[in-house]
Amino acid sequence: MQDILFYLFAALTLLCGFLVVANPFSRNPVTSAMFLVLTIVSMAGLFVLLHAFFLAAVQILVYAGAVMVLFLFVIMLLDLKEEQRRRYKLYGAVLGLASVAGLGWLLVKTLWQSGVGAGLQPGYVGDTKSLGMALFSRGEFLLPFEIVSLLLLVAMVGVILLSKKDLK
Repeated sequence: MQDILFYLFAALTLLCGFLVVANPFSRNPVTSAMFLVLTIVSMAGLFVLLHAFFLAAVQILVYAGAVMVLFLFVIMLLDLKEEQRRRYKLYGAVLGLASVAGLGWLLVKTLWQSGVGAGLQPGYVGDTKSLGMALFSRGEFLLPFEIVSLLLLVAMVGVILLSKKDLK
């Protein structure tokens, strides 16, 4: 049963994550934000399967709650109409995809050569004491936290840029 739930939550996470970016149902940014909430809830289900109940609760409370309220507030504050959305130029899209691919390759190459996580033991239990000791006593999780903070910053800037009107 645990394997079935893992594959179900993993498939839901990937599907909803794809629908955040390429939403065929609606061009409304609120729909993409709702798919992001579903992605976050599916990831919380994966944390529950790992017996990390505290992380699952924090995932739902912080990200699905506070961060998504912030994103929805920004989207609603911009008050976009569908016909006012910006058109994308082919040159900018190709250049953006090339730069994202280059940065992704650089990140993967750097992480592969750095040896981060080489000596980690997978024996952490999902309680708060061991989680706090792992996060704050040794510096082995500093890089993943910095990467997550950078991803949140990029997501916030992306929400604003994707929802922006054309300035003509």
